[in-house]
Amino acid sequence: MSRSRWLKANGLLLPTGVWLGIFLIAPLALVVQFSFATRDTGVARAVLPWTTQAYLTALNPAFLPIFLRTLAYAFATTALCLLLGFPLAWFIARHGGRFRTVLLVAVLIPFWSSYLARIYAWKALLDGDGLVNQLLGVVGLDRSGGFLLTHSAVVLGLTYGFLPFMVLPLYVACERFDHRLVEASFDLGHGRVSTFFRIVLPGVFSGVLAGSLLVLVPAAGDFVTPRLLGGVGQSTFGSVIDDQFRGGNNWPLGSAMAVLLLLLVVAVLVLRGRRGEDVL
Repeated sequence: MSRSRWLKANGLLLPTGVWLGIFLIAPLALVVQFSFATRDTGVARAVLPWTTQAYLTALNPAFLPIFLRTLAYAFATTALCLLLGFPLAWFIARHGGRFRTVLLVAVLIPFWSSYLARIYAWKALLDGDGLVNQLLGVVGLDRSGGFLLTHSAVVLGLTYGFLPFMVLPLYVACERFDHRLVEASFDLGHGRVSTFFRIVLPGVFSGVLAGSLLVLVPAAGDFVTPRLLGGVGQSTFGSVIDDQFRGGNNWPLGSAMAVLLLLLVVAVLVLRGRRGEDVL
């Protein structure tokens, strides 16, 4: 490649590089710097000398239940989004026909309103006097006090919020999938279950992987849904980080927790990426 072509090719990446440097790398570097600082109860919230005390506090076994709860919520949300999103994506790609655009727009409609407003709506629905409890009361399955402040409420809210992130990548993979392979599998004597696991799932695995990552990462860092639907008893790592920055005025500890959560997400991405390469 000539020098002029190399400069043109890299020049196209310059705006993106500047954007990432200002809005991603610089804030991340600032968070890392705060994580090694010392807490100050005065005007400054993070000062020298640098220390690893914040990381030692963040790794305290007392935070382990919250850490595990965060992972449980994230993986449960990802699993539910996959179970609900795959049939929907397959139906739109396979049987959507002329209504395919309408169905895709219907999937995107929740993005047209505020995420916070939608979670508050779920809070009203799951309350003791909410619509969900009233409908379940008709068949005798209502619950005193409603379904708020429970693990199920948190997972339900997260699943509702991040389901479109699963459906869209799955739809792209299902739409590109050669459906003649399914018919060929049936002709060769394979049943529905065998065809799904041997033909369909490997064929759309890129969409499954992309959708799972798009759901898992934000679900692990979400703090609005656990706080509104779960309360203090269902706190997650994200809500604890928010408490340290706002109410606790402990920026070093909040930054250290944020860095640890980021490292966890990166580790999950690397492991899933390697597994995806092995499968593909």
